[in-house]
Amino acid sequence: MKHNMGTADRIIRTLLAAAVGVLIFTGKLSGIAAVILSVFAVIFVLTSFVGNCPLYTLLGIKTCRCEQDTHRKHGENAAT
Repeated sequence: MKHNMGTADRIIRTLLAAAVGVLIFTGKLSGIAAVILSVFAVIFVLTSFVGNCPLYTLLGIKTCRCEQDTHRKHGENAAT
């Protein structure tokens, strides 16, 4: 599975998930909003861990420079 998430993207997702967790455990967030946001938080943590977001794949978004760095290492043009 190829990575399509950069380091900053992964850190931001992890921090957002942690913030949701703190809000839920402190009682600031409850009810249906807590359930919905906790589902998103779990998804954010999982995608951050594996470095691949299925939605990014569907939309053709890449926030990492993984392929560009590989092309540069081999002396190829990163635009191809």
